[in-house]
Amino acid sequence: MVTERFGQGTRVVVAMSGGVDSSVAAALLVRQGYEVIGVTMQIWEAQDPLEEAREGGCCSLSAVADARRVADLLGIPYYVANMRGVFGREVIDYFVEEYTQGRTPNPCIACNQKVKFEALLHKASELEADLLATGHYVRLSYDESRARYTLRRARDLQKDQSYVLARLLFPLGEYTKNEVRVLAAELGLPVAGKPDSQEICFVDEGRHGEFVAERRPDAVQPGPIIDASGRVLGRHRGLSYYTVGQRRGLGIAAPYPLYVIRLDPERNALIVGPEIQTFAPGMRVAKLNMVALETLHPGTQAEVQIRYRARPVPASITPDNPGSVLVRFKEPQKGVTPGQAAVFYQGDLVLAGGIIQEPIWE
Repeated sequence: MVTERFGQGTRVVVAMSGGVDSSVAAALLVRQGYEVIGVTMQIWEAQDPLEEAREGGCCSLSAVADARRVADLLGIPYYVANMRGVFGREVIDYFVEEYTQGRTPNPCIACNQKVKFEALLHKASELEADLLATGHYVRLSYDESRARYTLRRARDLQKDQSYVLARLLFPLGEYTKNEVRVLAAELGLPVAGKPDSQEICFVDEGRHGEFVAERRPDAVQPGPIIDASGRVLGRHRGLSYYTVGQRRGLGIAAPYPLYVIRLDPERNALIVGPEIQTFAPGMRVAKLNMVALETLHPGTQAEVQIRYRARPVPASITPDNPGSVLVRFKEPQKGVTPGQAAVFYQGDLVLAGGIIQEPIWE
């Protein structure tokens, strides 16, 4: 039912990707009495005409066609918003620059912040809408005791997207993915069986190195592969082809498995070692986004998630320099990756989040 904060007829823009999640989100809001407008962001122009037919693309012509079919079925207005410029500046350029600096970015977080929840909010205002809704699996509520809105994990922990979120509605937070597909079928939506989209919409899986090299060939150069003692073991193709914790594709022989421990852009060196060296007892996190709290006090106990779909682990959090915190894990964690997001939880409540700056090895 329509929440107490908003009455019947409240205008809401729904970000429609042509997938089952955003389609059901729009249908639920129509059912609840909102005045719904569907908008698809056109953010990435395919290089190859065959890309338009690829399943899972969130910005292809086929995605636009699917979203338009759903909007027509629901009887709601529908628009395509050209956001290629802001997507290129805020997501593509960021993605490439982070890799050239030896970090492993999460472009979906940049897209959510700068495109979906900034540029698209501006578009919603142009359409005189009161709210923006998406198909993310997360729960939004108002905490009277804290006098602020809070985010909580979705009921479906396999699809929970509070990790990538930091005037919004999330109609799917109380549903599991299976329930959403059942609802889509019951509503007669043509996208009920459509596969989930891939994690990065503009790069094929495993080709991030090639993507960066095409755009910054000067910054992707071969260099040494060395161990922690500085011994040269081989040559790498370019740092953008590797990520922390990677084992396969190193191209060097050793009496035991070797993993990527660190990327060193200053020396253009790939640091490798045995698996035990991939476990860090802590990390520094910066660019904080406070959600449920005004500030994090020294020794705050929380569960910390360092990768999408990773299991949150117990840790202690202490403010460090302005805008950053030190995180000490209860047990050392594998693959603490600079550039990735870290989110702090207490139960299903999102306390805060930020970007991993560096692992702490002592």
